[in-house]
Amino acid sequence: MFWPTLVLVILAADKPPQVDKPVLFNSKEADAVVSAMRIFPADNPWNADVSQWPLHKNSDAIVASIGNDKPLRCNSDMGYILVPTNQKLVEVKLVEYPDESDKGPYPLPDGVTIEGWPKSYTTDRGVKTPPPLDDIQRDTANENGDRHAIVVDPGKMMLYEFYQLKKTDNGWKAAGAAIFDMESNKLRPDGWTSTDAAGLPLFPAIIRHDELQKGMVNHAMRVTVRNTRRAYVAPATHFASRKTDENLPRMGERLRLKADYDIRGFSKEVQAILKGLKKHGILVADNGIEWALSSAPDERIPSLHEELRKVKGSAF
Repeated sequence: MFWPTLVLVILAADKPPQVDKPVLFNSKEADAVVSAMRIFPADNPWNADVSQWPLHKNSDAIVASIGNDKPLRCNSDMGYILVPTNQKLVEVKLVEYPDESDKGPYPLPDGVTIEGWPKSYTTDRGVKTPPPLDDIQRDTANENGDRHAIVVDPGKMMLYEFYQLKKTDNGWKAAGAAIFDMESNKLRPDGWTSTDAAGLPLFPAIIRHDELQKGMVNHAMRVTVRNTRRAYVAPATHFASRKTDENLPRMGERLRLKADYDIRGFSKEVQAILKGLKKHGILVADNGIEWALSSAPDERIPSLHEELRKVKGSAF
């Protein structure tokens, strides 16, 4: 008879701290918020425990098509910014995929971070000081690229993601935009892309500093592979290939690290990733370099590259 009260106490304790101004991902304040969030429902594909799922009959061939001898990698790419519920809404001009985008205006703050900033401009390049964020937002170096941007409203549990976001003298523009309700399991419309080729959200897939410190990445991660099939499987809603070989992974294909893979000897941070790969696996999200995961470009996260390279595709 006391269970309802106990549940309410647990829920209250897990309520994220209030955000009253924009907060960048690489801070203790952001850690406190995201670590207390339920990012999508417990039964969402990103949170599913797949450690006991039966093996696909074509598993060996699919893994081999990605590369049995290719190493696991991790790109320092997907940053995000938290915003309050009253964040000012701004227009973003959608220039490439307006028909498959969720329309604005959007709670886009001045300090929104662009993919890779700051770590890929500092630690990954051997320099101490990143370029000014405004230069990255405007792409003054003409680096182009995917330029993903992620805005999270933890108060409303809403997620806003942008592809090729760029600041101009006339305001913001992007190739496309996607909005997700993080209290819902609703997918993108069938056949629609998102800011990822598979039609998936980016935010729930990111390897974050707070969870590495806890010792477990407790959700599925995104992965890129060089060759995908002209097909998708839920939770993906979109493909980006002309190839029909059934030995190639579909967008949304889930792979997991073998249960008996020995993770002893790896650092705490890498063990946290490998534990997550055994429990939740990875979802094929885009075409790119094989076996590449995504972490926040957070300078508090140590270099994981050399350790992860010890894990080969044959371990999946």
